[in-house]
Amino acid sequence: MIGTGDMAHCRAAIRSGSLSFHAASRLLPPRVRDPALALYAFCRLADDEVDEGHDKTRAVLTLRDRLDLAYRGQPRNAPEDRAFAALVEDFAMPRALPEALLEGLAWDATGRQYDTLSGVLDYSARVAAAVGAMMCVLMRLRDGDALARACDLGLAMQLTNIARDVGEDARAGRLYLPRDWMRDEGLDPERFLANPMPDLRIARLTRRLLAEAEGLYIRAEAGIAALPLDCRPGIFAARHIYAGIGRAVRRNGFDSITRRARTGRAAKIGWLALALGQTAASVALPRAPRLHAAPAPETAFLVAAAACAPPAHGRAEALLSVLAQLEAQDRRRQDRGTFLSRGAV
Repeated sequence: MIGTGDMAHCRAAIRSGSLSFHAASRLLPPRVRDPALALYAFCRLADDEVDEGHDKTRAVLTLRDRLDLAYRGQPRNAPEDRAFAALVEDFAMPRALPEALLEGLAWDATGRQYDTLSGVLDYSARVAAAVGAMMCVLMRLRDGDALARACDLGLAMQLTNIARDVGEDARAGRLYLPRDWMRDEGLDPERFLANPMPDLRIARLTRRLLAEAEGLYIRAEAGIAALPLDCRPGIFAARHIYAGIGRAVRRNGFDSITRRARTGRAAKIGWLALALGQTAASVALPRAPRLHAAPAPETAFLVAAAACAPPAHGRAEALLSVLAQLEAQDRRRQDRGTFLSRGAV
């Protein structure tokens, strides 16, 4: 059970840190909303520490240690960690799911490049679709079809975020547009990173990425109708709020370099109302055939993990490999620091 004070801290963190998620969460039932806010607070904290910190390698390794402590039932003495450890115990959260998020953050720390759309989806599976799978666990839902559609929704949201943040990411030295798409447009990825300027070719790629997201949003809707009835409004709302960000990018002429797409309070209220209407309609409508579509290849491992299938051996090895790479980087940096300090004496 999550402590009252820890829960209040998580609510406050999400209220100030993610207006979109906070708005959608208001339509979730309390039995799901509170653990969802705790989960999101922990994930957001992890992402911010890696994304905004000066030492990304150390941030990922510290997060690995915090995850270990949470799963041992001995969390670090911080509200997000205590709340996360409580939900791990209460919901039997498969460890492979937060470890997938950790792997995605480790990819950021190692500067991994994404040459194809599938590579971008691999990354999105870890940093976003894993959260969708964890949300299903919090709803006590382990059905493979519903999990696959929840992962589709996570992929769609992350592609939307990438489309919105092209310029912001480039100025921070990050590039999530598929590099083969860029080369097909005659763009040099490294040159763009060195000087991210508005370009009609980048606008076309942004539009193309949002088209991929839209297909995933449509496929995800079939899964929302399979969720517990009282959970559907919040997830329908999240679907429309994030898709609305994509429409704001479109209104900006797909310029995510000099402008940041924003959605207003009135629009969010409209999407919340739409979510309630869709929930009412979903009671009478038959299940859409696309509910039973196979999971995206990039998210199949998440669906299996959340459904409590035995973990794939290769998955654990992949995570250990990237963490070992980070540890080696960290040791080299420490050794250089020791050498320099000795030389200064």
